[in-house]
Amino acid sequence: MTDTSRRVRKAVLPVAGLGTRVLPAAKTTPKNMLNVFDRPILSHIVEEARAAGIEHFIFVVGRGQTSVEDYFDHAYEMEAILKAKGKDEILELVVADLPKPGEMSFVRQMAPLGLGHAVYCARDLIGDEPFAVILADMLMMADTPALKQAIDAHEKTGGNIVVVEPAPEGETHKYGIVALDGREGRLNRMTGMVEKPPLGTEPSNLFISGRYILTPDIFPLLADQATGAGGEIQLTDAMARLMKVRDFHALEYEGATYDCGDAVGLLRANVAYALKHAKLGAAARAAIEDLL
Repeated sequence: MTDTSRRVRKAVLPVAGLGTRVLPAAKTTPKNMLNVFDRPILSHIVEEARAAGIEHFIFVVGRGQTSVEDYFDHAYEMEAILKAKGKDEILELVVADLPKPGEMSFVRQMAPLGLGHAVYCARDLIGDEPFAVILADMLMMADTPALKQAIDAHEKTGGNIVVVEPAPEGETHKYGIVALDGREGRLNRMTGMVEKPPLGTEPSNLFISGRYILTPDIFPLLADQATGAGGEIQLTDAMARLMKVRDFHALEYEGATYDCGDAVGLLRANVAYALKHAKLGAAARAAIEDLL
């Protein structure tokens, strides 16, 4: 039986995707390692998760993605050169993302069989604890980190949490949309999920965004989950099955989302994070205005 009172300490980051929407940029560089202004997307993601209290990161990687693991490791030669030249400020930035011992694990997804399959690959490292799933190509900028908002909601409800936000007007047919048992405030119980509903049939205007808090009850369902859309094992299909016996709540989080798996979304993220940068924001704004 799942103990839903346990604190969310672990996060699964499925990063094995091919990044087809940002090719050829992702041909030799995993899409999650593409830069958003001054550092890789994954650096921003890990910063958000650490601020939310995550202690163990489980990266589900694919073949040819050793750069993800290398990024979160020492680059001894580079660090030695920076130290010898007295470039301490740059050295501090280079080592800022390094993990504590045991803070990060890497699991190989042997075939691109979908998000549900990627999450299932992490089951033994999760064990019987509630855990977070972070879609690492979705940057979510918020005063209170999006994942922290989700964890706070989980602590309030004790069940599964899906972070949602309003779809652009007229575009609900492009997303997975949640159905709610009433809508009062930002946190509401879910009654279902509909993938890309035809316009006019959507149960709400809220689409599933890039953060989840799930209980380990999901793993037995993923173990025998039939393939769904695209011939892949879909996490949402297993979630819909779990919803029949466990509570799910949708959290309409406060913040802005940037889809970095899309070329224009990646551009928007670069501009937004550049403008917000503590030291370089003013210079970035001047450079952008000069181009317009």
